[in-house]
Amino acid sequence: MTAAERWKEHARAELSRAGTRTGAAREAVVAHLGDHDCCLSAQEVFDGLRADGRQVGIASVYRVLDQLSDLGLVHRVDLGGATTRFERALPGGEHHHHLVCDGCGRVEQFSDARLESSLTRVAGSHGYALGGHDVVLHGECPDCADTPAG
Repeated sequence: MTAAERWKEHARAELSRAGTRTGAAREAVVAHLGDHDCCLSAQEVFDGLRADGRQVGIASVYRVLDQLSDLGLVHRVDLGGATTRFERALPGGEHHHHLVCDGCGRVEQFSDARLESSLTRVAGSHGYALGGHDVVLHGECPDCADTPAG
């Protein structure tokens, strides 16, 4: 079973355990998020569902994302700007971080074991037990860096 399939199964079980209503919108959002490794805005989820022929309203997408967030099934990811993004929270705690291009808005994920170790060490040196963290690096992607200023 893939990580995406495990997350979808886990999310469905947790939503059911929480007593939330079942419905087409909820299932569509869970399936769509499960198929994406990186963060999406509510608008991107909505647009993706509509492109797949799903008749889901934007308010339903927001409502489902709020439910998933409240249950700890998705993380809210702040990449700067006014748009909140959401990404699945894997049951085992596996995660990644983000590179954001300030030129075109491109978002890429990255993982780095040494960074994780350093973050744990820094938190511990200040007496903190690290519970979670977000790392977002801003800059220019290769495409924007190669574009002459005009």
